[in-house]
Formats: sequence, C-alpha cells, structure tokens
Amino acid sequence: MSSERSARGTSHTERVFAVQQAFVALGGGAQRLTDIARAADLDDSTVSRILTSGTYKKTFVRAGRGLYQLGTGAADLGLYALSDDNLSGDESRQVLQNLRLQTDGGLVFLYLKAPFGGAGRQCYDMAVGDSDLIELGMTPRDVLFVSRSLRTGASGRTILAFMNESIQKRVAHGPIPDEAGPGIIRDGEEFLASLADIREQGFALGRQECMANWNSVAAPVIWDDTIQGAVLMLKPVHVMPDAPQHFIDATVKAAAQLSQLGGGWPTDQ
Repeated sequence: MSSERSARGTSHTERVFAVQQAFVALGGGAQRLTDIARAADLDDSTVSRILTSGTYKKTFVRAGRGLYQLGTGAADLGLYALSDDNLSGDESRQVLQNLRLQTDGGLVFLYLKAPFGGAGRQCYDMAVGDSDLIELGMTPRDVLFVSRSLRTGASGRTILAFMNESIQKRVAHGPIPDEAGPGIIRDGEEFLASLADIREQGFALGRQECMANWNSVAAPVIWDDTIQGAVLMLKPVHVMPDAPQHFIDATVKAAAQLSQLGGGWPTDQ
C-alpha cells in the first residue's frame, strides 16, 4: 500500500464517503470494484467490505459479477439534500420574470438535472407570460422529452459542460433525439469542444438546437461547486438571429442569482 493510500482518513466514515465519491469521479453507472478502489484511493478488500455492507441499505447495488453502482438509497439522500432549496419560492420566480423583462419578452426556463433516468434534465420552472407555447410551435413533448437529453440544446450542453468527463464523452457519442432541431451539433468531437468553450466563457449559445426557428442563451446554476441546472432564454430566430451581449449578460446574472439562492456560487453581479 502506498504512503498516499495509507494516509487516507482512518475513520470508517471517511472511507465510505471516499467510495461514494469514487462513483462521481468515474461518471456513475456500473463500475468494477478495482476501478472504484483506485478512484477512492483504498485497497480492494476495504472497498469490497464497504460495497457489500452498503447493498443492504440500498446505497450500492451489485450490477453484475464484480460490478457495482449507486443505488436508490444514494438517490434518496440527494433528493433530501435538495428538498429545502430556495428555487421554488417567490424570489427565484422573480429572477426568471426579471430575465424575461430584460430580454424583451424572451421565454425563460429553469432546467435542473434529472434525479433519475441517467444523464438528463427536466424543466423545473418557467416564465413565459401569457404566451401559448403550442401556438408558438412548442409542444409539451418538446419541453418535457426532446429537451430532456443533455445532447441537445444550449441548456443541455451547459449542464453537461460542468459534469464528469466520462459522462460528457458518453453523452457526446450517444444517440441524438429524432426531434432535435437543425442546429444540433452532430459531430461528437465538435460537441465536446463546445463544452470546453462553455466552461471558459460561462454561457452557451444555441442556434435551433432543440427546435427549429428558436435561438437561445443558457448559463449554469451551480451550488457548492456542483452543477445543478441551467437558465435558458429562448427567442425566435427572426427576432434574435444573434444574441446581443446584454441578453447574454442578463442570462448569466440570473443564473448567478439562482446559484446564490441555492447556497452556492457567490457573485457580486
């Protein structure tokens, strides 16, 4: 055992946390015991005991011979951790409404990472005024299903840009929804390069990615250095062929304000 490995926290609790975080580092999904041990910086036998014990509490699940993944117990902890967030109150709703005003009536959506079903997102709130989304050519299926994939749209790419590299690669080379817009980035490597740009500049621009005839701006919502979601502002192509800087700034500011409400990403904007 290396000196670095032996220097790992001596308490059992610290070792359990290290194993849980190893799944995050590895990108989730089913992982080999040896890979989990390497990522946790622990020996195989210690990790085996933790995983075996954790299966009884559904924190871990045996996914096959020598394979483990996080279980529903881990998901429950995550949901409880987010249950007291401030994104469902009047203050967060006002942030979305303000962004709509500052972008001259843009349609504003708040997407959060989906708690189940793999790497995805779900619409959590919106500010669309009196707009009838169906009359605008935007069906409930577009909002709930096409835009669920992190492979499509500015908000999907924004969330994915701050996730684990292994998840990014899996999504980049995964299937593209049939209903995706004509501006979808189809090449996997080009898609990955766009994620690096988003991390560097702090926002994403979408050009008819999720749906035809709609352009967008998105910015990340981050709590305690962990990506939670994204704010998305949409406008028709003929109204916004290119996003003006003040629309981009307003979207980034709204995302920063929501990040503060969640207890993370301090900002003086």
